[in-house]
Amino acid sequence: MVAPRLGLPALGFGVGLRTVHYRHILETQPAVDWFEAISENYLDTQGRPRSVLEQVAERYPIVLHGVSLSIGSTDPLNFDYLRKLKELAATVRAVWVSDHVCWTGVLGRNTHDLLPLPLAEDSLQHVIERVRTVQDYLERPLVLENPSSYVTFRQSTMPEWEFLTRLSEDANCGLLLDVNNVYVSSRNHDFDPEEFLRGVPAERVVQFHLAGHTDLGTHVIDTHDHAVVDSVWRLYRLAWELTRVRDVASVRDTSECPRHIFAGPSTLLEWDAHIPPFERLQSELDRARGFVQEAAGRRPRGTFNDACQTTDRGDVAPRPHQAVPQPAVFAAAEVE
Repeated sequence: MVAPRLGLPALGFGVGLRTVHYRHILETQPAVDWFEAISENYLDTQGRPRSVLEQVAERYPIVLHGVSLSIGSTDPLNFDYLRKLKELAATVRAVWVSDHVCWTGVLGRNTHDLLPLPLAEDSLQHVIERVRTVQDYLERPLVLENPSSYVTFRQSTMPEWEFLTRLSEDANCGLLLDVNNVYVSSRNHDFDPEEFLRGVPAERVVQFHLAGHTDLGTHVIDTHDHAVVDSVWRLYRLAWELTRVRDVASVRDTSECPRHIFAGPSTLLEWDAHIPPFERLQSELDRARGFVQEAAGRRPRGTFNDACQTTDRGDVAPRPHQAVPQPAVFAAAEVE
């Protein structure tokens, strides 16, 4: 039986590490639980970005989130990239390393987009083998995110949640459930987002992403430049209720462990364009905490030991989709 979150710690509520907030973070040490850093921003530099990341890592848990692993590509795996990623993860004692279920280029060219895969048996087996190879090389589990998408493939033979379930179970990896991406793709491809959330294996969800998007009426684009909308907040609450540990009664006194008392996947707020002051991000995190606390008040919480565990960063029948016509556009996360 798989341990919740693959045995990885519940970090609480964090935000993406962005250059516009470097000074504020270093000078004020804001009250957030952890930071997620875009891996590629720090792989090939020994300058200020790397120095800031290492300083932040001395004070907060760090998760590395990649945008160019290209796990679904037919190109050979880039072991030079993996070597640098492994070294960076060791330096900042990354709690886990994540990327996306996508491909980003072919024939050695990087499109800097997170491109969707055909959801079919051959592509599934291809990705499973590559995930196994990457995990063996990194000597740690890989955590993979569902990307937003705007087109589908005629060759697809299964819904995305079945693809992710079989991938995570057969490759023994974790999932980063981007709740905003679920909503965006559900609008673009006309599926039920709640069915998606109920269809993925709860015990393999290590982390959530929350973000804003741009709703153009006929389609929705994952732009990460707005606050989280109410529809995504509702899905987040459902996702958290489906994935948190529920095996013991409520803990009466939470004062000793205010950050981690609610044992569930770690939550990360993304905001990559038109980035507001840091205090605005903190207010969005407070709203996430509020949803979690409200839900936890009605149902059993996780074990006290699990919820309050330390975050020592050194331990660490198929149904095709019917797509709505969409422009082939993707707004990628900012690489600084």
